[in-house]
Amino acid sequence: MLTTETLAKEAWRGYQCNTFPEGSWVSEGDMLRTVAEAARIDLITRRQYRHFALELEWRVASGGNSGVIYRVSEALPHAWQSGLEMQLLDDAHHPDGQIPETSAGALYGLIAPRQKVLQPIGSFNTARIVVRDSHVEHWLNDVLVVTYDLHSAAFAALVAHSKFKDLPGFAREERGHIAPRQHHGDVGWFRHLHICPLPD
Repeated sequence: MLTTETLAKEAWRGYQCNTFPEGSWVSEGDMLRTVAEAARIDLITRRQYRHFALELEWRVASGGNSGVIYRVSEALPHAWQSGLEMQLLDDAHHPDGQIPETSAGALYGLIAPRQKVLQPIGSFNTARIVVRDSHVEHWLNDVLVVTYDLHSAAFAALVAHSKFKDLPGFAREERGHIAPRQHHGDVGWFRHLHICPLPD
């Protein structure tokens, strides 16, 4: 029987830190919120995951930019240099929203989402990321918007022609941490974070 875990405050710490970054993130019940004027520190799960289904609700301020990075290693200066990111964005008011591969729901910088629907700004959207071996799915508001195979030639070709091509550790981890992306000077909210580790 599979067990779903609630990712409460105790499940998180700062990237390359041992403690929860109190000045950069606020925990409010079951919600995590970034502090816009604070140091930009990504959260990561204390545990690492290989196969999992992650579910959460998210929203950003007008023009806001965030994301969730998965299979993260702490061997590099930043979480995005090793992990893969589901982009979470206000498409209508952020320049990245005009580029399909960096718009909300995308595998950031690599694969554009399809058939997505975003809630109005100020409302919460749902996100679901499923990773089983090399198969990955991004779900946005209950619609499958991205699917890909980490071990495929098509994925390797995308990386080879992207900003990640010179990062030898990118997308190489078989298991890793999950990291809600710290803001780019914006406020972002994450709530109802649940993860279900899947069997090998």
